[in-house]
Amino acid sequence: MVPTLRDGDAILVWRGARTRPGDVVVARFPGLAGLVVKRAVREVDGGWWVEGDNDAVADDSRRYGPAVVEGRVLLCWWPRLSWLGRR
Repeated sequence: MVPTLRDGDAILVWRGARTRPGDVVVARFPGLAGLVVKRAVREVDGGWWVEGDNDAVADDSRRYGPAVVEGRVLLCWWPRLSWLGRR
């Protein structure tokens, strides 16, 4: 998610919040372990199409397909306090 988020940033997530295109979200890809932080692009059959802000890295829906959104990122406060705006 560089440049929006960097490794080690702390985030506050609203689990179960309504998701809209452009939101930064915490999601999971069915069949894979772990959670990812990506930007919601559009709702599709099976969940949400999510992509990272860094086009050089394609570890998102371009590789794994639709994701299940667990929550919306509200705030990043480490290393600096910032609200996550829409692009």
